[in-house]
Amino acid sequence: MKIALDAMGGDHAPENIVHGAVLALRAYPHISRLFLAGDTPRVEAELKKHACHDARIEIVHTTQVVDMSDSGLDAVRKKKDSSISRAVDLVKEGKAQAVVSAGHTGAAVTASLIKLRTLPGVERPAIATIMPSLGKHWVLIDAGANPDAQPSHLMQNALMGAAYARHVLGRENPEVGLMSNGTEEEKGNALCKESYAMIRKAGAQLNFRGNVEGHDIWHDPPDVVVTDGFTGNIILKSAEALSHAIFDMVKREIKAGFRTKIGGLLAKPAFKRVHKKTNADEYGGMPLLGLNGITIISHGGASAIAILNALRMACESIRHEVNPHIVEAIKIHHDSTTAAPHAHAPA
Repeated sequence: MKIALDAMGGDHAPENIVHGAVLALRAYPHISRLFLAGDTPRVEAELKKHACHDARIEIVHTTQVVDMSDSGLDAVRKKKDSSISRAVDLVKEGKAQAVVSAGHTGAAVTASLIKLRTLPGVERPAIATIMPSLGKHWVLIDAGANPDAQPSHLMQNALMGAAYARHVLGRENPEVGLMSNGTEEEKGNALCKESYAMIRKAGAQLNFRGNVEGHDIWHDPPDVVVTDGFTGNIILKSAEALSHAIFDMVKREIKAGFRTKIGGLLAKPAFKRVHKKTNADEYGGMPLLGLNGITIISHGGASAIAILNALRMACESIRHEVNPHIVEAIKIHHDSTTAAPHAHAPA
């Protein structure tokens, strides 16, 4: 497997990015080539820190870095020699099978969309992220790629999310839900109502539960929760922030007295297990579905472990070959909605 890594993307680049790359090369022998796109002297200095001389590494020197103040479009048009642009170019040219970035999400999405293009029949790509709940993990789509979505985009999100849940998570008949402010069919804004009608018309192609609301996604979620990129990104970031806040509050209360400190020590293994289930680093990255290629987006503050897991996700995406299944699902839906009823002529 050949993967391109944006070595300069993220709040702690290139330190955490290169460290994660080193960990991945040690853990995943099936990575045959790992391109590190970034400033060569800085990347080499980080590799030296970890005494890494792996022959599978190839550094692709870049001279520009995308700033968080850059718009996604400007980052691609005005910084063509940035690490993210060069990393995506490697996938476009067929030298790499996937690209991983913890940098500017807008730049990663825009570069991937412009350079790789969408799959046949797909209007907009969408970020799929794995989320935890009390019972199982589920897919949130879209988590931030397309904030100004149309009902047709949410329809395609449902198809892409279901294909991902089926072929990557192994859900035989994934249940799909539409994020709204109530479970009743008439609830939601205009986007929700139109999307609800469109997804319901998919019939047997989608196992559609209907609307889901806030408490459903943490207690009894469907396998796939569909929404627009604006709402999805708020859900994702709010969940991450709430998780951190709750753990900080628990730590503060445990340290408040002697008896709670003893109780905290006894409960420490349980806290660690819960932390692992809710820690974004354990999931590593989020696939940008709907593209003619594989793009994995990690969060800006990614640790080395997060990069390790993002590279693992890239390997899984390559192995499961989700894109052909997405193309098939989109085609089946398109054919079913465009086929005009024919009146049978008498024999």
